[in-house]
Amino acid sequence: MNAAERRDLIERVNRQSATIGQELPETITVGDDDLPLEEFLIETRKVEGIPDDAKPLVRETERELAAERKRLVERLESAPIDREEGEELVETIVGIDRARNALKSLRRERFGAEARSATLDDHERWLEFVDAIRR
Repeated sequence: MNAAERRDLIERVNRQSATIGQELPETITVGDDDLPLEEFLIETRKVEGIPDDAKPLVRETERELAAERKRLVERLESAPIDREEGEELVETIVGIDRARNALKSLRRERFGAEARSATLDDHERWLEFVDAIRR
């Protein structure tokens, strides 16, 4: 793989929108373990929030995913690889990013519910204000 091809692949994984519209691998390998990515993403959409007893596991999983992503990006940047292997690395890195985003969204779920509640409260106050002016 030449330097321009390598640069293009690195740019793809560092793009904010790298995960949008991309076909995902069914599994990604993190360390020595295979993570069924599609199943993981589907299951995380069903979860309202993180139970307190699962928070340490989620944090550890996030750390492992971040470490694996870093390792793979470093390999993409400097290892002697061909274009096909580079494409596979990009696919895996994007899959890891999707998994990390899913974990982050679990944490934001409560915030999202609180934000919706606060917005409704704001609307109710506004309507009360408008109603008071009408009287």
